Amino acid sequence: MSSPSSSVAEARKALARRLADIRKDAGLSGEELSVRCGWGASKTSRIQSAARPASEADIRTWCRVCGAEDQVADLIASSRAVESMWTEWQQLERTGLRAAQESVAPLYERTRLFRVYASRTLPGMVQTREYTAAVLRAIQRDRGVVVDDVEQAVQARVERQRALLSGRHEFGLLIEEYVLRAAVCDAEAMASQLDRLISVSARPYVSLGVIPMGAGRSSLPAEDFYMFDEAEVAVELTSGYLRITQPGEIDAYNRAFAQLAAMAVRGAEARALVLSAIDSLG
Repeated sequence: MSSPSSSVAEARKALARRLADIRKDAGLSGEELSVRCGWGASKTSRIQSAARPASEADIRTWCRVCGAEDQVADLIASSRAVESMWTEWQQLERTGLRAAQESVAPLYERTRLFRVYASRTLPGMVQTREYTAAVLRAIQRDRGVVVDDVEQAVQARVERQRALLSGRHEFGLLIEEYVLRAAVCDAEAMASQLDRLISVSARPYVSLGVIPMGAGRSSLPAEDFYMFDEAEVAVELTSGYLRITQPGEIDAYNRAFAQLAAMAVRGAEARALVLSAIDSLG
């Protein structure tokens, strides 16, 4: 699987190639197009190489000059889709953490099958209130979120969790054993969290797989990812939130999930690993 951070760059390159093809189909050189558009040749070069994104005004001008006005709507829609793929945490959380929690509510509501790979923290849908609060406090501290609305953000996640665990959704959860032992909160809260994981995993619509430490593998994603049906993949990177909607990219995550699932233990073996993590807390 290619690095997810390259997905946006590849999508921008694809859009740039479409614009270059439109120019070529019109029989215009880069210099001729620049003159007719009324901007410098360096701007055309940067747009075609994806060194700078074309604005919506640029796209309209480009297509008008090339006699391709019929492609404007589709190109602008593609451009908006590309730019919506990537959001920096600073932008997403500028008004606090609650808004970020609420922004994904419609996506969660319409999804019927969730598949999650967790290598750092437990998935939100199985978290206790105390575990969620500890995770969000750490995010607030590490990302320098100015607005302190952690309690409201915790409540928003808890309310979303109630809806998710109503039985109308299905979950395939893959969790690295390391996550069971990561000291996210104090020992008492962590033991309660692991007890809840066992309880939730017993529900008929939840499939839990735990990937043991030391499991043989040739590669491992460096990031947690969430799959929403076959429609979208969300990847949580250090610097931001990546949305993937291209079918080819989604297929890559399908394959990665299947490879990781093959390494996981389930049922009694998975519960044994969780219980071992609880025992280690003393």
